[in-house]
Amino acid sequence: MRGRLLRAWREAAAAARGLAELAPSRGKPPWRVLFFGTDGFAAESLRALEAAREPRKEPLIDRLEVVTLPSLSPRGLPVKNCAQQFQLPTHNWPDTGPPGQFDVGVVASFGRLLSEDLILQFPYGVLNVHPSYLPRWRGPAPIVHTVLHGDTVTGVTIMQIKPKRFDVGPIIKQEKFAVPSQCTAKELEAILSKLGANMLVSVLKNLPECLKNKREQPNEGVTFAPKVTIGMSCIKWEEQTPEQILRLQRAIGATIPLQTQWMGNTIKLLDFVEVHNIHGFADKLLNERGIVPGSVLYHKLSQTLVIRCKGDWVGVKTVIFKKKLTAADFYNGYLHPWFQQNSQMLQGECRFHTLKLTTGKKPERQGKGGAHYNTISA
Repeated sequence: MRGRLLRAWREAAAAARGLAELAPSRGKPPWRVLFFGTDGFAAESLRALEAAREPRKEPLIDRLEVVTLPSLSPRGLPVKNCAQQFQLPTHNWPDTGPPGQFDVGVVASFGRLLSEDLILQFPYGVLNVHPSYLPRWRGPAPIVHTVLHGDTVTGVTIMQIKPKRFDVGPIIKQEKFAVPSQCTAKELEAILSKLGANMLVSVLKNLPECLKNKREQPNEGVTFAPKVTIGMSCIKWEEQTPEQILRLQRAIGATIPLQTQWMGNTIKLLDFVEVHNIHGFADKLLNERGIVPGSVLYHKLSQTLVIRCKGDWVGVKTVIFKKKLTAADFYNGYLHPWFQQNSQMLQGECRFHTLKLTTGKKPERQGKGGAHYNTISA
């Protein structure tokens, strides 16, 4: 027994010496970098690393390889496409290539936890480019939640990752950024991806010193940004104000159109707008029947569907119902004919209803719903 233990110890020691020989600790650039990423935000950092690998007097990157996730999309993942463009060696997770051949790992929008064993293969650990001002918005969808909650300030954090939990490691570098008014998540992602890429290059230029000055995240102000789900796209007319619906559209509308239910059918709403100066007309038209969340009017002058939500109204210019329709097309083809046939229907029966999705993500049919379809001509 003792002999077997001694042999096992010697084999482990030899393996450790082998790793040390493969990746001796460097005190300065050029670095050997293994990059982990998937989406467009991550691709911007990869492009910055590739640019820093180009021949120059003092190169920053010596070796660059990529780890990404398999994709069923014919377009592929942005990071994989970028790696192919630059002819970089690429590994499909969980394959990370031969161990012990890199100085530092870099993670951006990867969505997978790295094991402690993997992290320990890098003498300088693994850096994470995270698009929020941590500890606010830890998690997989920080940019979406920044827009969804109306934050006026966000930022980018370069941190060192720890195993077992996302976004809890020490902060290496942070920069704040004022969120532009009416900014969508896609627009904000483009801005923060460039900021993050520049910050990453700055950290790598002075990596040992930056790591020496890292600091733990504060315990105050922690918030979480859970992943985006299809259920988030279902508008809750009784609960959400116009401002909240418009923020929801800016946060997820480019990838998941907002949804509601009309006459037992799922419809998608696009091109949301603020509405002004219609309250008197709308209130007068609906006074006799009562204003109910989900009630819909057609504003002829602006060619907009105007929908009642919590406390006020929100406008919609485009509808997807069987096909893409303008607000005028939807009114002329569906709302106006329905009103002519059901002019005595109670207001509570003819409106948009909040769509409820089952766990299988299929719309759950409710009692007949509809929309109030009167026209506002002024």
